Amino acid sequence: MRAHSILLSNRRYTIPQIAAIYEVHRDTVADWLAAWAAQGEAGLHDQPRSGRPPSLTPAEQETARTLLRATPRSIKTALARLHQQTGKEISASTLKRLARRADMRWKRVRKSLKGKRDAAEFAQAEQELAILQQKQAAGDLDLRYFDEVGFTLTPVVPYAWQTLGTTLEIPSARSKRLNVLGFYNTDNEFTSFTVTGTVNTATVIQCFDAFCATLQQPTVVVIDNASVHTSAAFTAQLDTWAAQGLQVKYLPTYAPELNLIEILWRFIKYSWLPFTAYNSFADLRKALKDVLNGIGSKYQVTFA
Repeated sequence: MRAHSILLSNRRYTIPQIAAIYEVHRDTVADWLAAWAAQGEAGLHDQPRSGRPPSLTPAEQETARTLLRATPRSIKTALARLHQQTGKEISASTLKRLARRADMRWKRVRKSLKGKRDAAEFAQAEQELAILQQKQAAGDLDLRYFDEVGFTLTPVVPYAWQTLGTTLEIPSARSKRLNVLGFYNTDNEFTSFTVTGTVNTATVIQCFDAFCATLQQPTVVVIDNASVHTSAAFTAQLDTWAAQGLQVKYLPTYAPELNLIEILWRFIKYSWLPFTAYNSFADLRKALKDVLNGIGSKYQVTFA
């Protein structure tokens, strides 16, 4: 390219014309010509650069990323396959840098039931929820998301910043289960009921009855298809609640991401409960109560 640019310049091509041919900046072409004028043939060659040249060509770098995507849990496997294909060896840290440049990140893998659900039912439910959300934004109704979640002294294991050479440890033990049943909306308005032990249909009905007594406007409650939500005893109450201004909307099966209260549960478990909550069952009960009472003020989820 540099040699050809000299020939083109000698044929009276202008710098902008040469830059357009090679799709480079005009200053780049000007530097090529200046180097030729000052150094002759030596000016055509790359000058020594600081640092070590890349071990892999751009094509080989993309191959390395492709191999890592194929074995996302094992850098060693990707490195071994890269060596088999290219004959080159790079370090794990080099492969990590290549991955980060391609916006790849090491993060927790999530379980998914997407493969089991009906795509058409899911799409229809999304559309219906979007309409309900618009009505909520207009003040025509209150759209709540209902679900149950349990807490014990066996904690989830979150990520956390830790000093090199040290490890944060969370107490863990078997214990009774604290169940929280909650009604939540995207304005971070939250009504919850805490139960120690088993949650059955009667428990859920009692929570719905108590929530109905607090209604200020027509309300739609989104729930999943758990057995306690679809039992004969529960569905027998639907007309009674409807008369009080509460409609129940069932989600299609295998669609937990449509129930936005799941996001709240994750924040509580992974971010808001302090590690000290797992010191004893009494500590867990107190810490959980503090978090539940602080939702909407101290603790909030931002929905785009």
